[in-house]
Amino acid sequence: MLLFSALVPPPVVLRSAEAALHGRWIDGFRWSPVSNWHITLGFFGEDSISERVDWLRDRLAGRSPVHLRLSAADTFPKVLWLGVESEDLADLAKAAGADLDERPYRPHLTLARFPAERSAEARALADHLAGYTGPAWTAAEVVLMKSTAGAYSQVARFALDGGSGG
Repeated sequence: MLLFSALVPPPVVLRSAEAALHGRWIDGFRWSPVSNWHITLGFFGEDSISERVDWLRDRLAGRSPVHLRLSAADTFPKVLWLGVESEDLADLAKAAGADLDERPYRPHLTLARFPAERSAEARALADHLAGYTGPAWTAAEVVLMKSTAGAYSQVARFALDGGSGG
């Protein structure tokens, strides 16, 4: 079981991103189920749920909601993703665990994984999605998620209420 913190886009955002693909689900790609789509903030690997809940509760206390939108697409090696526009996300991501990773934080929503020899097809789809801009939304909670054999589930939620307690 692997743990990570994430933002889960609302259904209207997920539907918009799914529609932007225009049915261009390429056979041979490993598509992430829409129900698993999220924006990872911090990855913790194998970890204690109770300890990570306490850690996140302390680190996220008093944090305010963030405004964001999915926008454009690109690839990492073997990964097709949608980008994220937000002025507030970097600080939240650091608080939620991105600062534990040695790599720079690059917010994204993974759409699919693909074999290296299919990178030209992935690039063409990323180019097709280059002009995509999804609906803006306000993320009012961070979710601690677990991955067990590729199935994701939410373990805990942390309100981003700016310290209002509500």
